[in-house]
Amino acid sequence: MIRLTVAQAVVRFLAEQWSERDGVQRRFFGGCVGIFGHGNVAGLGQALATSSEDLPYHLSRNEQAMVHTAAAYARASNRLATLACTTSIGPGATNMITGAAGATINRLPVLLLPGDIFSTRVAGPVLQELEDARSYDISVNDCFKPVSRYWDRLNRPEQLPSALLAAMRVLTDPAETGAVTLSLPQDVQAEAYDWPDELFARRVWHIPRPRPERAALTRAAELLGESARPLIVAGGGTIYSEATDQLRLFAEMFGIPVAETQAGKGALPYGHPLAVGAIGATGTTAANALAREADLIIGVGTRYSDFTTASRTIFAPDARFMNINIASFDAAKLSGLHLVADAREGLADLAEAFAGGRGTPDAYRARAAELTRTWDEAVERAYGLEGSPLPQSAVIGAVNAAAGDDGVVVCAAGSMPGDLHKLWRPSGPGSYHVEYGYSCMGYEIAGGLGVKMAVPEREVFVMVGDGSYLMMAQELVTAISENVKLIVVLVDNSGFASIGRLSESVGAERLGTSYRRRDGGPLPVDLAANAASLGATVLRPESVSDLRKALDAARSATETTVVYVRTDPMADDAPSSEAWWDVPVAQVGTTSATYAARETYEANKRSQRLHLAPPR
Repeated sequence: MIRLTVAQAVVRFLAEQWSERDGVQRRFFGGCVGIFGHGNVAGLGQALATSSEDLPYHLSRNEQAMVHTAAAYARASNRLATLACTTSIGPGATNMITGAAGATINRLPVLLLPGDIFSTRVAGPVLQELEDARSYDISVNDCFKPVSRYWDRLNRPEQLPSALLAAMRVLTDPAETGAVTLSLPQDVQAEAYDWPDELFARRVWHIPRPRPERAALTRAAELLGESARPLIVAGGGTIYSEATDQLRLFAEMFGIPVAETQAGKGALPYGHPLAVGAIGATGTTAANALAREADLIIGVGTRYSDFTTASRTIFAPDARFMNINIASFDAAKLSGLHLVADAREGLADLAEAFAGGRGTPDAYRARAAELTRTWDEAVERAYGLEGSPLPQSAVIGAVNAAAGDDGVVVCAAGSMPGDLHKLWRPSGPGSYHVEYGYSCMGYEIAGGLGVKMAVPEREVFVMVGDGSYLMMAQELVTAISENVKLIVVLVDNSGFASIGRLSESVGAERLGTSYRRRDGGPLPVDLAANAASLGATVLRPESVSDLRKALDAARSATETTVVYVRTDPMADDAPSSEAWWDVPVAQVGTTSATYAARETYEANKRSQRLHLAPPR
């Protein structure tokens, strides 16, 4: 038996958790990120202060940001590792809820350890306690329940072993993973208990690779054999399961073009003959044209978000769907024939089941190649634009060139995720990291920090707009204090360019999307000076040529560098995806623009489909 406090037992347990897949083991928790207050300082704070380096502590500057950092770390680790996050009760805890939602929506494991109210209640109501007349057992931490894949409150030390094991089960289950919350009352954290030695033994969690049902494979092979124009949609699960080599082999074996979601971008590197780029509302004209013509959509590790399906307008009415997904919930979407399986194993087994089957016609492959060439020419034109302020597409082109083969681009919200999805030319899996499941403003710098912590050998390029930067710029301080080098490309377009264009398209006249004085004049805000005041080296290029030089200097530097560029908020210089996104428009209004927008909206709504064909 080992006598430890509950908090000390939590720390020791987490330090002994390992993941294993394909015979490779790694620590599951790369560390603990935290901010201390009265709800956790005497418990987890004391435990971390006296723990070994097996669970290193990192100080964050914002509780939401620390969860973004953990989620980015998990994604860059292909969900085989993550970080734990601890806060006090009250605002510290509730500030993590946005990050928890993002992690769960993106199917990424993060462990949240918020402090909670006194279990004994003798000191209540304590500072930051939410009093609820219905029950003394309610606290603000109950808000985590809908955004957590597992939630528990530990009112007694005896509850800890079962809660920790349940948390690890969910965190390491690729079909169930997301945010896990263990609420720890502050008095319980400090309570001592005699723990069995076995609780702290090294524990290896084997990450499964389930294979598809044999009968489903037979039906899938028949469906593939009937198809003349199949299209693969590669999602994030393709990358998380490290199935990209198998995807390439499968596509090459049968001559099937591959389109990519935001999370799946990089599943095939740019330049591969069968890579047709992004699909959907922020996709390429090549992928979208093929999607409209395809008779079979093979979804691999995708959850079919509205951007991927262009709000269900991008696929032909008679298209069939075959979905390989480790989560049955996602595999069954769009009435697809569902192969519930790990992406790598599912593709391998499907290739074997269809071995000897015919590939796609030469004419179909030639059409895919021609569509891709046409799109590439449009991207080259967008990359080559000049101007003052700089065109955003030219900025992306310069960063893409600077990133090379070892760079990772990180982004999350605004107009850049859409432009990046269309324009970025990925070198391979792991080179593209755009959080677009939640599109959470403020994610970028915190996310870049998590990526760099997970893959320190790669150069991390954070692309962030001024609106998102102002929401969570303080994580620059965390990067500098942790000696984690980031290259932050801060794009200032004086407001919210993406929502501004969307606002205009629905007749809302760009209300609330410009950073201006009340009288319309410019704001005297210097974001570059702000970044410098936080400790970053700042460069201010004014031309594309200067930008390339600045990016080279940032790569050569050893410290975090912010490259500040101004762009035109009214310019929409990226080529169109020729696809739609469903954002409702007012049915009545006071301007002709509203009625025109409504007419366009209703025309597009008529092309939406439920895709209710019965699965085979």
